[in-house]
Amino acid sequence: MTWFAVYLLSLLWAVAGTSTQTRSSCYVPSAQEPLVNGIQVLMESSVTSSAYPNPSILIAMNLVGAYSLEAQKLLTYQLMSSNADDLSIGQLGLTIMALTSSCRDPGNKVSILQRQMENWTPSSPNAEASTFYGASLAILALCQKNSEATLPIAVRFAKTLLANSSPFNVDTGAMATLALTCMYNKIPVGSEEGYRALFGQVLKDIVENISMRIKDNGIIGGIYSTGLAMQALSVTPEPPTKEWNCKKTMDVILDEIKQGKFHNPMSIAQILPSLKGKTYLDVPQVTCSPDHEVQPTLPSPPGPVPTSTSNITVKYTINNQLRGVELLFNETINVSVKSGSVLLTVLEEAQRKNPMFKFETTMTSWGLVVSSINNVAENVNHKTYWQFLSGVTPLDEGVADYIPFNHEHITANFTQY
Repeated sequence: MTWFAVYLLSLLWAVAGTSTQTRSSCYVPSAQEPLVNGIQVLMESSVTSSAYPNPSILIAMNLVGAYSLEAQKLLTYQLMSSNADDLSIGQLGLTIMALTSSCRDPGNKVSILQRQMENWTPSSPNAEASTFYGASLAILALCQKNSEATLPIAVRFAKTLLANSSPFNVDTGAMATLALTCMYNKIPVGSEEGYRALFGQVLKDIVENISMRIKDNGIIGGIYSTGLAMQALSVTPEPPTKEWNCKKTMDVILDEIKQGKFHNPMSIAQILPSLKGKTYLDVPQVTCSPDHEVQPTLPSPPGPVPTSTSNITVKYTINNQLRGVELLFNETINVSVKSGSVLLTVLEEAQRKNPMFKFETTMTSWGLVVSSINNVAENVNHKTYWQFLSGVTPLDEGVADYIPFNHEHITANFTQY
């Protein structure tokens, strides 16, 4: 083989993106496809002129093919007109990817994000996982626009990850995997092998961490973090030591969909690409055309949770009995909210009535998660977090801003995993 042929093969590898990656062989059986189509229609129906424009939804629509061209067009124009100054680095990264997947020019949003990431540093050596989630999104977006210019930023980010001793939650680990896999696949030809070794080592560590969160039934972390984890595990160049059974994961996710667990648009946007064999690394490969074939009529999505104008009284208990945490308490308050309200409404009403029930939330890829109650915050180093239960049944991930709430007693326990 001539030197030119070797060079050409190397060049093809560098620019190929995910096309050279071995994709998982698991897939949605044809009999189950109506379930997936149904949640896609449900997700797209959430796009309205009055709703906050969600770039994750547009990315999912563009990756798998939109059914509602009107919703696709509306969301695209909403994001085109968004002000970069009003967005966090993670939101800006998502917006750039959403516009890229729509074959739209993000304009100065890329240069703004580039400058922000050139100055980015975590708040502390052991910063919370959410700090790295937004930065991972930003690096992924920049990698897809100009990988060579992003290389110094990605190197600094990777070294920071190596030095960080905090275990990541699944969402953050998956997003960091996608970002660094993009960089790993696009290392410029002729660059030193040190880049590949660095990215490879960080990817190995993160993917091993994700694999340890795979439960016996195939769920990875929780049902709403599984979508991103499936993307990460299907493209990483450093597969985990523990083999991942994708079919088992796919089967349990389809069962959860059948049970109506995926009714939040954001959670659907996270799982949909994996169900259609796509990942965020496919964003640059989306082909846009002015004419889209009208898709066949799909089954109607599940109806909204019935609501009522009547109020219910909820007994809300906050409990922290963990040793080593200074502030111990077990307090209960009764609050009145409309039947069918979301959990967040209960928390806000309790906080209004009694300052001891004050809480803080963290934005995750699927919604707001309660991270602190009464000044006691989750801590990844201590493996502590707030878990919400109805009786003895845990509520899905403690996501506060969309769980329809019709329970008479809710308990928030500070616990360890």
